[in-house]
Amino acid sequence: MFQDFVKLFLGPIIVSSGVAFLTTPVVIKIAWKIGLVDDPQKTRHPKVIHTYPVPRGGGLSIFVALASTIILFLPLDIHIKSILTATTFITILGILDDKFNINPYIRLVCQFLVALIPISAGIGIDFINNPLGEGIVDLSKTPFIADLFALFWIVFLMNILNMGAKGVDGQLSGTVAVAAVVIGILSLKFSADIAQWPVIILASITAGSFLGFLPWHIFPQKIMPSFSGANLGGFMLAILSILTTTKVGTLAVVLGVPIIDTGYTIIRRIVSGKSPVWGDRGHLHHKLLDIGWSKRKVALFYWLVTAFLGIISLSLNASLKLYTIVGVTFALGGILLWLTYRSKS
Repeated sequence: MFQDFVKLFLGPIIVSSGVAFLTTPVVIKIAWKIGLVDDPQKTRHPKVIHTYPVPRGGGLSIFVALASTIILFLPLDIHIKSILTATTFITILGILDDKFNINPYIRLVCQFLVALIPISAGIGIDFINNPLGEGIVDLSKTPFIADLFALFWIVFLMNILNMGAKGVDGQLSGTVAVAAVVIGILSLKFSADIAQWPVIILASITAGSFLGFLPWHIFPQKIMPSFSGANLGGFMLAILSILTTTKVGTLAVVLGVPIIDTGYTIIRRIVSGKSPVWGDRGHLHHKLLDIGWSKRKVALFYWLVTAFLGIISLSLNASLKLYTIVGVTFALGGILLWLTYRSKS
């Protein structure tokens, strides 16, 4: 087990984190030179909480770390090629958005098109554990439903990370790194199965890419991950959850806080007659800032909660995962109501 950990996990995570760490200063210089900068004095928006100009485009350094380390450690089979192709398009879309602020609905269409790339290569959800009883739900008998489920799962996670996990300095980087480590540990439990080795390596590369970016993103941030960084995180975690014997429920528990927070946010916007995709200042991280928490404390809170849910998710069956998600939903709903009341009083 220890040898597998060193070979499959430790090496790739060190290399990918090193590439991300060394690449990010170069990306920062490029962003300043070509004007990929978020200046709160020029682009006022309720969700913006930084007070000084910050370069965008952090997803580019994360992509370089992901792609280069994947090529170094993994064979370029059809699955890996589809992942590299999709992440390339995600990064390009993100850079264009950093420069031109693309309409959210156009971005959503592009996300669906990107998600079709790995699905067309055969990465799909063939079965899920039945959360309401014993056994599994076999989706392979209806390939269209299986692919549709995978399509919406990938796009769903991309948006969850973009909307609910990148509000403050360091929040996204640490959350994705922790979630990827959990998936890597889960896959290590099955390391006797050689088919799981690429998943372990891919999880460690994902974790390392975001860990290497974290020192530049943590408060006070020197660069923002922006749309591309969040989408790369969501995409890679979704793909990993599919490849590691379809642990969709496990990842749903691990990312329970940003998933549920985003769900509440979308419902609140729709009820208020607003667009569900246009940002505002109503997320959990905004509420925590409003009661006086520092950005470091908010980011640390997200990391610790993600790690805690990740640890307990490793030993939960399908039913207990469902109960855990329901419990987190009610708990988070209560916390949001209390924070809203406190901020108004």
